[in-house]
Amino acid sequence: MSVSKKWFFACLVLSMGCLGAQAQNNSLGKNDPDAKKVLDALSARLKSFKTVQANFTLKVEDQKGKLQGSKSGSVYIRGNQYHVSITGQEVYSDGKNTWTYDKSSNEVTITKTDPNSQTISPEKFFTDFYDKDFLYKLNGQKKIGDRAVDEVELTPTDKTKSFYKVLLYIDRVKHTMVSLQWFETGGNRYTLNTTKLTGNAPLTDAQLVFNKARYPGVEEVDLRN
Repeated sequence: MSVSKKWFFACLVLSMGCLGAQAQNNSLGKNDPDAKKVLDALSARLKSFKTVQANFTLKVEDQKGKLQGSKSGSVYIRGNQYHVSITGQEVYSDGKNTWTYDKSSNEVTITKTDPNSQTISPEKFFTDFYDKDFLYKLNGQKKIGDRAVDEVELTPTDKTKSFYKVLLYIDRVKHTMVSLQWFETGGNRYTLNTTKLTGNAPLTDAQLVFNKARYPGVEEVDLRN
């Protein structure tokens, strides 16, 4: 089974939202104050960057641990602009509109960005965004390779969500995300690993803005009307 665009981008926006999440007290339950410290440090670290460039790998496994598919790529973020690049796929956004390019069909779909949407998108790295519908707790310290990390578990209070648990692995020294896992109620498990994250990277407009001239013969599907 190949990795589809549908689940890839759903996973990516979820992961970016968790990256940007700032710990807050939840009126529906009691949160762990130690986890709050870790999440606050992560949030403060990310918001200290004016830009971010990150490389990542993303894979999905079924409930038996069998690999269903994987992708690798990069993301560029500056303010409310972002560009996600993976094999055969590109997504650009300026905060108002989003361009989703599919190489196989040489087609770009343009949609409006809904500021009131519950969808979590990469530009929310730099806002005071937080998901009030999560409870969180600190599971303890672990090692990923040679890096010491804190494992923070997020649980949605809304049990109708398609996932029931998210695990964040946060570098204890650099206060950046090393890895993230989330678990679907249907049994699938998704893992996102950051292979490189550069804060205040020198990004150009060419890296962040969709330029039709770079895609000769591209067909535009404008859904903004």
